[in-house]
Amino acid sequence: MSKIRYAIAGSAGRMGRTLIEAVLDDEHAELSAALEHASSPALGKDAGESIGRTSGIKIGADVDAALAVSDCLIDFTRPEGTLLHLEACCRHRVSLVIGTTGFATEGKAAIEAAAHDIPVVFAPNMAVGVNAVFRLLDVAARILNEGYDVEVIEAHHRHKVDAPSGTALRMGEVVAAALGRTLDECAVYGREGHTGERPATQIGFSTIRGGDIVGDHTVLFAGVGERIEITHKSASRVSYAQGALRAGRFMHGKPNGLFDMQDVLGLR
Repeated sequence: MSKIRYAIAGSAGRMGRTLIEAVLDDEHAELSAALEHASSPALGKDAGESIGRTSGIKIGADVDAALAVSDCLIDFTRPEGTLLHLEACCRHRVSLVIGTTGFATEGKAAIEAAAHDIPVVFAPNMAVGVNAVFRLLDVAARILNEGYDVEVIEAHHRHKVDAPSGTALRMGEVVAAALGRTLDECAVYGREGHTGERPATQIGFSTIRGGDIVGDHTVLFAGVGERIEITHKSASRVSYAQGALRAGRFMHGKPNGLFDMQDVLGLR
């Protein structure tokens, strides 16, 4: 298999630096471009400088130039930037791995439309372990389908801008679907004041933001006399980067299509 040429969006950020290191360490990958916004102080610097490496690739802001020499763009930035990159990927017929979360309905629709032209892996969490948890939650919810209250608790670092996390929402969607519901009809995002007794069909979400927490997620099934907790804790962003590269390899050679990590891991 020839090396896949990766462009990395948000290359000077925490996740961008982790992705660059993962690409440099992967024998099947080649760093072809590193992108940042036009006012970034990182422009012109070697993409590996912040991790003590020399990549030979300068950080730039020209998306079209970057995609002209790339096979795949990995984007863990913000919705507005990702949607601009999506358009560019369509122009250049470059595959796209989207780890960005917090998209509105219109943004998700744009991603679905673009997938008619290019291959896209769009997932709220790229970590293999998290995607194993999604499968476990489906099984648990089908077994614990009566007499158990479901709560989703997530924690992230102080810099995260969306809440609940995309991973927490996906966990809620998996449980709701297994119970024959939709998340829109049963989700409650935080509680305050006199809330009354908890309805049995409710799925509650609690959000914690603080410090440098990479990402903790727990789904609690609370019954009478027992509790079942399914938890995933991320100690670093490396697992997200490794999953993103796996997604890039999965798409290589595909003409188009919208996929998620369940497809990448062969869980469908």
